[in-house]
Amino acid sequence: MNSSIRIKMKALKYLSLASIMTLAACMTSCSSDDDNNNDNNPTPDPEPTVEYKWGEDGGLKACDHILFSEVDNSEKADGAQIGNGDAEFVFTGKQTLKKGTYILKGWVYIADGAELTIEPGTVIKGDKQTKASLIVERGGKLIAQGTATEPIVFTSEEAAGSRKPGDWGGIIICGKALNNQQEQQIEGGPRTKHGGNDDADNSGVLSYVRIEFAGYPFQKDKEINGLTLGSVGNGTKIDHVQVSYTNDDSFEWFGGSVNCKYLVAYHGWDDDFDTDNGFSGAVQYGLVVRDARIADTSQSNGFESDNNASGSDVSPYTNAVFSNITVIGPKAQTGVTFENTTDFINGGSVFPNNGSALGKFQAAFQIRRASRLNIINSVAVGFPIGLIIDGEKGDTPAQAKAGTIRFHNNVFAGMDIIGSDANKVYDDVLYDAVNKAVIDANQKSYSNTFFFQEALKNKAYDDTSALGLQDASNVGSPFMPSATSPLLNLASFDGESSAWLDKVAYVGAFNATDNWLTGWTNFDPQNTKY
Repeated sequence: MNSSIRIKMKALKYLSLASIMTLAACMTSCSSDDDNNNDNNPTPDPEPTVEYKWGEDGGLKACDHILFSEVDNSEKADGAQIGNGDAEFVFTGKQTLKKGTYILKGWVYIADGAELTIEPGTVIKGDKQTKASLIVERGGKLIAQGTATEPIVFTSEEAAGSRKPGDWGGIIICGKALNNQQEQQIEGGPRTKHGGNDDADNSGVLSYVRIEFAGYPFQKDKEINGLTLGSVGNGTKIDHVQVSYTNDDSFEWFGGSVNCKYLVAYHGWDDDFDTDNGFSGAVQYGLVVRDARIADTSQSNGFESDNNASGSDVSPYTNAVFSNITVIGPKAQTGVTFENTTDFINGGSVFPNNGSALGKFQAAFQIRRASRLNIINSVAVGFPIGLIIDGEKGDTPAQAKAGTIRFHNNVFAGMDIIGSDANKVYDDVLYDAVNKAVIDANQKSYSNTFFFQEALKNKAYDDTSALGLQDASNVGSPFMPSATSPLLNLASFDGESSAWLDKVAYVGAFNATDNWLTGWTNFDPQNTKY
């Protein structure tokens, strides 16, 4: 073997030895590190600090984050409390609430430019002590997009079995669309104003959402409703919304142009659908179901509609169109023999004792104060009165005579009387609402005469059973037509200019096979464990 080969072999020997020693040292070092760090309990990386940016908005604390600790109201990015615990708090950022359960405290404003997104399946409980409310201000957005299998639920924080109407405030959405009072303060007490000149304004999404046990009477005649919509524009998406056991109106629109589909008003306190101040949108597929023992001191109606509080003839007019609505009154509640007396109407087990007062039921539809409301292809059953065209403030009968109130292809059944001409008058006689005097006791009310005009194609049945309704979702009242119901082929959209409405064949909210309540609604929220 020559010397050069020997040198190379010796070098390879030393290199191999060095490599082995290095590997051993590395293994020893790694083993030592593993022992020191305890592989079963590794030291976690520190959580990144979430910076909360604070400021002031209208004298209120404002922050770009909305979640806090439910223990001490401190900043907590993964907290379960919405709002900082103050009576009023302003959210100014953009944030998504992950699916989970949260508690809402105080009046939480979603300010101009802010955006709150809520994931499907989320439950938000309103705090009773602070009369919690979620208020979307002009320019703010609420994106609450649930699903049929995972609706978003706003409900009472009280335990199952002890929840009552008015346990918390409710949801208020305000926009920049037109109303007939220009800029307005929203009803109920919050600071928020609504109104502008943008009918296409977008306040977000409310879809597959339930609102339960809301509607606190903040002051006399200043109640927060279940869902209040102030000048909300038609860029906003509202569909599949159920309001249950509210302590005032279930849904109320103050102006605006928003279109809505698939609405449920269940066992509300006052009116179910209340339209004011120039609401001009379209609503299709709505269900009203009344509890026979819950009615407001002001006299509860399925619909109550005003142009404005004074009845003045100012535009934009309240001329919204409601099509395919089913209104189930107190006389149709299963297993109940209804009496329209304050002794019978006692609130039952859900009387809240919070300042709200009980009264009587009145009409399926009360159109008053110069409203030009349009009701088509709808059915109403089991009320003391079917229709009131009230001329006490503003000449509402003149609107009906001029054809600016369209009330056609509607069906009544099981009403005590078809019509009355004034608020709190339970007689179907020709009446002077201005002077509060009977004109002719031998003539039917103008409201009755209007309803039965041949051109309007309205129909009335003495008995609700003639409609072939069934309780398909355990709502406590029959509401859905059977296959032989006369409601299935009565609809007409002749003269209806709204392209947004589906041109279906049936009158009322349902056909015989498509129950759109399935999956996302709840008709026993009192006993649901959230």
